[in-house]
Amino acid sequence: MEGLDLRLDSGKLVCLLGPNGAGKSTLLRTLAGMQRPLAGQVFLSGADLHEMEPRALARRLSLVLTERVDVGALCVRSVVALGRYPHTDWTGRLMPADEAIVTQALAAVGATPLADRLVTELSDGERQKVFIARALSQEPLLMLLDEPTAFLDLPRRVEVMSLLHRLARETGQTMLLSTHDLDLALRTADQLWLLPPGGPLRRGIPEELVLEGALQATFPSEEVSFDPYSGHFKLHIPARGHVELIGDGLAALWTGRALEREGFVVNGREKHQASVRVEVQDGPARQRWCIRHAESYREYPELIQAINGVKAYHEEQNPA
Repeated sequence: MEGLDLRLDSGKLVCLLGPNGAGKSTLLRTLAGMQRPLAGQVFLSGADLHEMEPRALARRLSLVLTERVDVGALCVRSVVALGRYPHTDWTGRLMPADEAIVTQALAAVGATPLADRLVTELSDGERQKVFIARALSQEPLLMLLDEPTAFLDLPRRVEVMSLLHRLARETGQTMLLSTHDLDLALRTADQLWLLPPGGPLRRGIPEELVLEGALQATFPSEEVSFDPYSGHFKLHIPARGHVELIGDGLAALWTGRALEREGFVVNGREKHQASVRVEVQDGPARQRWCIRHAESYREYPELIQAINGVKAYHEEQNPA
């Protein structure tokens, strides 16, 4: 990574994405003060981050790591309270104002009901909320998070990303997190930092970077490619035929996805090549899939039957 000239604005959620080995962890460690920059300087609120006293730095910057932290037999409230110690005197005693901030941090992440439970008793999703609350209680200007959703199931990943987006807005804090979850980053981030192999780093709002083709450049692969129309990566599956899909609504959307997974080009530019038409009728009482090819017409009550019908016709017309 060379020639980086980056700025983080307050109240924004910024997601750092890139393939393994691109340097995301090195960049985060440098921004967190865990290692000195190979060249140049990092400034936090006008001060050189790497020249700041540890206590002063801890008042301005908090860090949430991917690794599970062993906190022993501490309860949730005690762990969140650890974030206040950079603000206490030499005795480390929490004042009523500190206790109030701890309470606010627990409420902000929806962890108030967990306050008296042992951290060892929590699920991964609950633990992550607790450590985010601990970072919030530091009242930092900048919060850095390394893969905060790495070990969470899908609903918890959505919860955490939505939580961070909301907290950035409500607290005015800046949040920079590294992630491999492209879909959630596109939906929640105010800005993306894309770090392709060998650089240079690209930054911008998600929609702008999609339109510029920066996502595909960041994750080059012969097996998959980024589809700007769906916002997802798609496997390169050899086309086995063309299908014209007619219909609106959820059933038609997922019918198209199922056909594409089987290798069919759905409503492509070469519509004239489509020898099969699939009509999705999404009525109030039931769904139906009608398949027309040549002079034949068949109706199916289930999606899997319709997909198998398209495949069977294709195999008839293209015997191995």
